[in-house]
Amino acid sequence: MARMGAGMRLAGYAVHLFTALGSVCALLATLAVLDGRFEAAFAWLFVALVIDAVDGTMARAVRVDVNVPRFSGERLDLVIDFVTYVFVPVIALIRGGFLVGTAGMAAAALVLLSSLYHFADRSSKADDHCFVGFPAVWNIVAFCLFAWGAAAWLALAICVVLSLLAFVPMHWIHPMRVKRCFRPSVGAAGAGIAAGLWVLGTGFPGGTVAQIVLGVASAYFVVMAVIWSWLGRGDGLA
Repeated sequence: MARMGAGMRLAGYAVHLFTALGSVCALLATLAVLDGRFEAAFAWLFVALVIDAVDGTMARAVRVDVNVPRFSGERLDLVIDFVTYVFVPVIALIRGGFLVGTAGMAAAALVLLSSLYHFADRSSKADDHCFVGFPAVWNIVAFCLFAWGAAAWLALAICVVLSLLAFVPMHWIHPMRVKRCFRPSVGAAGAGIAAGLWVLGTGFPGGTVAQIVLGVASAYFVVMAVIWSWLGRGDGLA
């Protein structure tokens, strides 16, 4: 039993170390942004996204809350998520020429502040596993703006609107955890990931097909957020 307990503690620390690798991805992404290697930067942010997507399942499997009670995986996850989902993408938008001048810096500040609000909000997750308020996925927003080759004014408008939506209690679907409309949500997310990987391989801005796929996938989640909230958290959805 003692060996099993020690083994589970070691497994718990290993999972935390795996989660912490997201910080290394953030560092490498930042260096790539500063060098103007934006495809490489978003590739590292994608690796961080994959780590974030699977570490929770691993943590539950080895019961990190029981076997490593002093170490908070939730805190660790929040710190890394803010850096990789928000801070580095904002730097990329500034260095990439999407947020320029005084207005651009104001929008960047708004993105950071609204995201901190979302991360600190104890009610940011609903019982149906939706995010309440725009979920601060600025890594995805920034990637789409690069892939679309968006004009600075459009990027500015999108950043301001989505930042303000962080304070609006709309329910935004988590594609893997919300059961209703699971298949179309996973399909939209999968199509978006496939298009994104294609863009990373071919370079910014993306080709027309990839741009359309990213646009449709993004529109799906925006429309679903509106419908989900309008119909009462998806009660009227099949």
